[in-house]
Amino acid sequence: MLDLASVRLFILAVEFGNLTRAAEAAGTVQPVVSARLKGLETTLGRKLLERTPRFVRPTEDGLAFLAKARALMAAHDEAARFDEGPRTRFTIGASDHALGAGLEHVIRHVRAALPPRSAIELRIGLSQHVRALFDDGELDAVIVRREAGGADGEVLGTDPLGWRSADEGVMAPDLAVPLVTLEAPCGVRAMAIRRLEAVHRPWRAAFVGGSCTALLAAVRAGLGVAPMGAVASGGMSDVGPRFGLPDLPPSEIVMFARTSSSAASAAARALELAVRTMMLRVT
Repeated sequence: MLDLASVRLFILAVEFGNLTRAAEAAGTVQPVVSARLKGLETTLGRKLLERTPRFVRPTEDGLAFLAKARALMAAHDEAARFDEGPRTRFTIGASDHALGAGLEHVIRHVRAALPPRSAIELRIGLSQHVRALFDDGELDAVIVRREAGGADGEVLGTDPLGWRSADEGVMAPDLAVPLVTLEAPCGVRAMAIRRLEAVHRPWRAAFVGGSCTALLAAVRAGLGVAPMGAVASGGMSDVGPRFGLPDLPPSEIVMFARTSSSAASAAARALELAVRTMMLRVT
């Protein structure tokens, strides 16, 4: 018989890529997670995880078991439900420039921390907008970029900004910089333009999009360069030094949260851990 708690810990270990963070998400400690995972491997007679001091990753057998593990836990959670009951609702706001390409990673970890059939609501926008919604009590937690400093909120890390492009042929030193940005009043856009104009570097709006996903599609298609953080761009290379573009200052990634229940507290902790983990991977 498989131990379901161990199966759930296996899923968390794969998603977080780290036993300590999986333990924090499950409300336990790393030695317990390690022992349970070894027991699971013994039961199955298969090595599921490759372990190093810094991270864990699934083996070939582990990847094969992962899909089965998720299906098993979903079936278990459904079998344990006898009535609708009150559902946990957790509302999140995030700056697109704070999460960008890492959005799916974050959502998966928050979902794993909430009870079955919980409702998650997510709003993506500019940092000022989602922070205002949080201050008005409409959101339980927000993740924002902070350019100008401040003492409130919990700083999760520093995200370096850079000039992101996948095509080195999009720029020439004597031509205007083809900018790929979100619409005004995006703070990253405004800051990048200020830096270019401060060094008298001409620029043109090559692409104006509504999301960082659109910006990444544009730069991968060779339309121009996008001022973006390492997190939002998924770790895309910074071509600024190569083309003599001005340095862009790093930004703080900050979380604001209020927790009205133990489930909301667990979700907020999972949100924090997911963002921290993502930043370690790409910065």
